[in-house]
Amino acid sequence: MPRKDSASFIEHLKPKHGVRKVMLVSADRESEVRYLAESVGITEVHAGKSPEENLAIVKEETAKAETLFVGDGINDAPALLAAPVGVAFGSQNDITTEAADAVVLETALGKIDELMHIGQRMRRIALQSPLGRMAASMVGMVAAAFGFLPATREAVGQD
Repeated sequence: MPRKDSASFIEHLKPKHGVRKVMLVSADRESEVRYLAESVGITEVHAGKSPEENLAIVKEETAKAETLFVGDGINDAPALLAAPVGVAFGSQNDITTEAADAVVLETALGKIDELMHIGQRMRRIALQSPLGRMAASMVGMVAAAFGFLPATREAVGQD
């Protein structure tokens, strides 16, 4: 049975996070996986997959684009390790949580969305910091070149 927020979460991924492809990869039976995927709006399904097959799928997809893999079981550990970003969903298993880059303790899709928003904000801040320092250095150099700021003070300010 799909979570009630699943379909809206899947719809939200493309416009808010730029996600181009969503896949459902599972060890479960084809009929169950296909039912779940169709009910939440996922068209690409890989059912009955072993951990090795999950790993191969993640490696193949990662070669094409940045990949986020969300897993909740011990069978997902190899794929969590191989993905550029591996998120363990829930804390059912120590191996899974050790393999993941991030662990979402609540099994609510909204928490994964929140994690993605936090990651985007952190990336923006990380990119803004060096740009701000470079801009301040340039202003300081120009001020020092025109004699408004002693050159030694500008040199210390760049440290």
